[in-house]
Amino acid sequence: MSKGNISVQAENIFPIIKKFLYSDHEIFLRELVSNAVDATTKIKTLALKGEVKGELGDTKIEIKIDKDAKTLHILDKGIGMTEDEVNRYLNQMAFSSAEEFLSKYKDDATIIGHFGLGFYSAFMVADKVEVITKSYQTDAPAVKWTCDGNPEYILEPHDKKERGTEIILHINEENTEYLTESRVRELLNKYCKFLPVEIKFGTKTESTWEGEGEDKQEIKTEVDDIVNNPKPIWKLKPADLTDEDYKNFYNELHPFSQPPLFWIHLNIDYPFNLTGILYFPKLSNSFEVQKNKIQLYSNQVFITDDVKEIVPEFLMLLHGVIDSPDIPLNVSRSYLQSDANVKKINTYISKKVAEKLQSLFNTDRKGFEDKWKEISTFVKYGMISDEKFNEKAISFALLRNLENEYFTLDEYKEKVKVNQTDKHNKLIYLYANDVKAQHSYIKAAKDYGYDVLEMDTIIDNHFMQHIEYKGNEVTFVRVDSDTPDHLVQKDETKESVLSQAEQDKVKDIFTKSVKNIGMGHIELKAMSPTDHPVMITKPEFMRRMKEMQAMQGMDMNMFPDSHNVVINTNHPLIAEKLIKMKSEEKKADFAGYLHDLALLNQNMLKGEELSAFISRSLEFVK
Repeated sequence: MSKGNISVQAENIFPIIKKFLYSDHEIFLRELVSNAVDATTKIKTLALKGEVKGELGDTKIEIKIDKDAKTLHILDKGIGMTEDEVNRYLNQMAFSSAEEFLSKYKDDATIIGHFGLGFYSAFMVADKVEVITKSYQTDAPAVKWTCDGNPEYILEPHDKKERGTEIILHINEENTEYLTESRVRELLNKYCKFLPVEIKFGTKTESTWEGEGEDKQEIKTEVDDIVNNPKPIWKLKPADLTDEDYKNFYNELHPFSQPPLFWIHLNIDYPFNLTGILYFPKLSNSFEVQKNKIQLYSNQVFITDDVKEIVPEFLMLLHGVIDSPDIPLNVSRSYLQSDANVKKINTYISKKVAEKLQSLFNTDRKGFEDKWKEISTFVKYGMISDEKFNEKAISFALLRNLENEYFTLDEYKEKVKVNQTDKHNKLIYLYANDVKAQHSYIKAAKDYGYDVLEMDTIIDNHFMQHIEYKGNEVTFVRVDSDTPDHLVQKDETKESVLSQAEQDKVKDIFTKSVKNIGMGHIELKAMSPTDHPVMITKPEFMRRMKEMQAMQGMDMNMFPDSHNVVINTNHPLIAEKLIKMKSEEKKADFAGYLHDLALLNQNMLKGEELSAFISRSLEFVK
């Protein structure tokens, strides 16, 4: 037996480890199991090179809890360590055996650990740590290393016969949660779900059936409970996978979710290594954002589900996994650092997504159109927030009109340029965001021969601003923002059938009768007699700014509610009935009634005002 002091840079390193090595103490299990995976990967690599004699046998990693002894055990049947290696790798803190092994077998093995501090995370949850290990080298005796959380350790012989390493954590009083099966299983599921070596955690009962009919018997068998999937499909070749494989894996990641629309299998080895699968979930016409749905792995070790440095912001709407050993991590493996490699990965993922969408559009436009309602939010968000994605998406982003026809941005320009170009030579794209509520305005616009788009997603205000900014010849105008004859402003004007004096009188009547229009105003227009007598319009700029303000959670008082009241001086109810009424009181009542009808048409008449309107309507029909 020998004693010694661990070689460290500072005498108080253990208190630092216990409190600050990792931001979250639960990481210790990931680190220790990852080390066990490394040890197992090494022995398999040596076996392939003929440097290990005989069969490897069972290479499962096992996790065990001993509640009576208050210990947690991590056992592997990997490469093991000699006494000399224990001295080098455990007693010289931050010297990682992975570095040395990689330099020798870098073309043959995938090693997780690169830092050497992972093992010492054990002291965040344990008062004492024991390591019992036997090297694969047959002439090397087994040894036991013991340390109770200070730089002193004991190294002594042990009678372990099998190759591999057992780490025994004597869990301290503050961390007894790690002695419960449910908590350990939770951590294994979170951090070790896709590690490349089978991990056993207890046993489970499996049922099989023998015989038929009344002779049918259930046979129950106790089998190892393997808690991970060592061969996740992102590590396989797309050519070897079916659609069902991808859907099943999605269900493994997100149980009970709706099936994804489609997916992208990422696979690149230059200028960085990256594999993964990104799924397009069903978003419908709103964000319905569920954060942290993309998981980041390094060689199948879960790192984080906070991937904003790796994945472009708009792609955070996707679900799936990304696995890259080239992503730089800090000592805790908990936080990503931005560097050139990360930016390259970010750009690559954005490019692959754009290519996938373009491919779907090119090969099956009808199928793409059928999915558009569910992916439009995602594409529009990407175009607004990522310039390179925008450049590619211009060719497959779609606009949909109320006839359920789809157009690319260029196709739509061609469709409307003859009839919807205004006097300033700008294209006017008319749209509705609430088809039912805006029905009369839509009908009026169509009566003028105009085409109307549906723009009803939460992001459409921003998307329209984006298109207007990128192409100065386009302006979006909502169907209720002006009277139908002025939605696309031409040089044509209509003459009013009323004299100027009569028009002034009409305006005076409505000015006295109409209240609560905010910053709006009352105006007279000579329109077609078939247009409504009074119309409510909501100026595009003010209304759009208010809606964007509300979406961003800002103070809505900056843009108060307002609407314009437009009187059609050529409508018979104005030009013939109102103007000829004798009683000023009746004129005021009639003007108020026409205004209420216009409000009702916009679904703006509610509560007490609606009740009063109904009462007056009953009076009119008596």
